Amino acid sequence: MWWATGVVAALIALAILVPAVTGVDVHVNSFPPLHAEWMPRLGPGTIPALVLAVAAARWGVGLARRVPWRALLWVVFGASALWMASLAFVDTASGLGAILASRHEYLPTAEQVVDDVPAMLREFTSRIPWDAPDNWPIHVAGHPPGALLFFVALVRLGLGSWVVAGAVVILIASTTAVAVLVAMRRLGAEVAARRAAPFLAMGPAAIWTATSADAVFAATAAWGLCLLAHAATASMARALAWWAVGAGLLLGWCVMLSYGLPLLGVLSLTVLALGRSWWPLPLAAASALVVVLAFVPFGFAWWEAFPVLVERYWEGAAVRPGWYWTWANLAALACTAGPVVGAATASAVGGLARSLRHRPSGRELLVASSLSAAALATVLLADASQMSRSEVERIWLPFVPWLLVGTALLPLRWRRAGFVVQLGFALVVQHLLHTGW
Repeated sequence: MWWATGVVAALIALAILVPAVTGVDVHVNSFPPLHAEWMPRLGPGTIPALVLAVAAARWGVGLARRVPWRALLWVVFGASALWMASLAFVDTASGLGAILASRHEYLPTAEQVVDDVPAMLREFTSRIPWDAPDNWPIHVAGHPPGALLFFVALVRLGLGSWVVAGAVVILIASTTAVAVLVAMRRLGAEVAARRAAPFLAMGPAAIWTATSADAVFAATAAWGLCLLAHAATASMARALAWWAVGAGLLLGWCVMLSYGLPLLGVLSLTVLALGRSWWPLPLAAASALVVVLAFVPFGFAWWEAFPVLVERYWEGAAVRPGWYWTWANLAALACTAGPVVGAATASAVGGLARSLRHRPSGRELLVASSLSAAALATVLLADASQMSRSEVERIWLPFVPWLLVGTALLPLRWRRAGFVVQLGFALVVQHLLHTGW
């Protein structure tokens, strides 16, 4: 754990120092590896964030062990929402969602296409290339149309202002930790879930979760995997079928939210293995396929759009040096997940190795180590694809909660100290850097 923590700290330091010392332009804002600028400041959210951090550091770890399960879920939900909102409010009210109204984001485009969604779907692939007339903004082009449709739905419901949309994102994102905890308990690891709960509720990821559509992707993924855990552990065939179909629909929708989320297959197979049942797999896979194929009659085929996006990506991202971003992406991940992620994933990999060598290990160890190790494998696959160079701190959000499940394996003194470090790190980053998300 000490070595892993040192590696994470060194990785972050190198990612900051290499561009500064060498003068190499890594084509990101002025504080790589984050898409951020140096901007020390205080704001209206500073005091609430400090109060929350102190209260959580004092009582969080102990409270998670003692309170009834349902109460714990509500506490986690509320703490997540308040933590995200207070950190965002450091930048005044604009921090709660003004970035969603940026010309690069989904909301302005959603307002333009809200009255003709069929036309949007028909034209979607043809408007991805850089040289296409009236091409899509960066974020719209970089994702399947499901991401844009989420904001179209908000506009149609009268929730299209950036203030309200930001609040909706925060509320949805606050359920992510709840979904992970429910999935762990369903898989037989309630004690591990309680140990990981403080890290899932409050940490540096909240800086980006509060202002990013990727937070909605993370919540959708978490609930899809949660339903899959219910399917894998269902005792009756009818319940298994309903849970599996629900999981497939949500995970299929994830595929339509982000081109990177098919990698959730790694975590999905891990959940099924932990549930000791492969019966949900065909139902979930078929349901997911139905979601993807449902877009085809309207003119959008995922497999046709993805190569077009790859071409646009390399026309733009190729200027970002791969020799730097291949490992600096992982430094950005460490910033998002927090410094404790090194010790957590090291413990998870070690625990999984012991389990695979058939050494005696409890259910708690197996579930926590498997989920965290699967999330780590997913991140490494995504990084190796070279389809994300910089600006990844928000892209990693769907995988961060599952990585942090490994905190359940840390000794109590590590968890107490690590949680304080997580909270302090989040406060420092938010008050020193303007992250641009």
